[in-house]
Amino acid sequence: MTDQQSAGDQLQIQNVLFDYAWACDNGDWILLRSLFSDDARLDYSTSGGPAGGPDEVVAWLEESLSQVGLIQHVVSNFQMDVSEDRAGGRAMFFTSVRLPDSPDMLFTGGYYQLELVRAGDRWKLQRLFEDNRWMSRDPLSQH
Repeated sequence: MTDQQSAGDQLQIQNVLFDYAWACDNGDWILLRSLFSDDARLDYSTSGGPAGGPDEVVAWLEESLSQVGLIQHVVSNFQMDVSEDRAGGRAMFFTSVRLPDSPDMLFTGGYYQLELVRAGDRWKLQRLFEDNRWMSRDPLSQH
C-alpha cells in the first residue's frame, strides 16, 4: 500500500465517523444506516443502549435522539491501523445533549472502538463499541 493510498484510506475512514456524527446530530437515519455493513455489530451498552445489529441500533438511536432538543458530537484523535480492506482502531468523542423538557445540558465523552471493512470504494463500520468514559452536567467538574 502506498503512502498516498494509506493517507486516502485514513481520510475516508475519518469521514465515515464525521458522517456518523452528522447523521446522529441531524436525524439523517438513512445516512446513518448506510455507514454500517449489513453484518455490523454495534454496542452502546455503556450508555444504557443496546448491543446488536445495525437495524436494531439505528432504530434505537432514532427513537432516543429524536427526543432530545439539541445534540452535537465531536469526533477526533483517530488512531487507526489499515491493512488492505480492513481497518481498526479508535477515536475520541465528546457529545453535548440538551435533555427533553430541560434547559440543562448533559455532556459525555469517551472512545469509539472501531473496525471497518472496505465495501467497494467505501469504508463501512463493521464493529462499533461506544466506550462511554464519563457523563456530567458540568464538563469541567472532576469525575
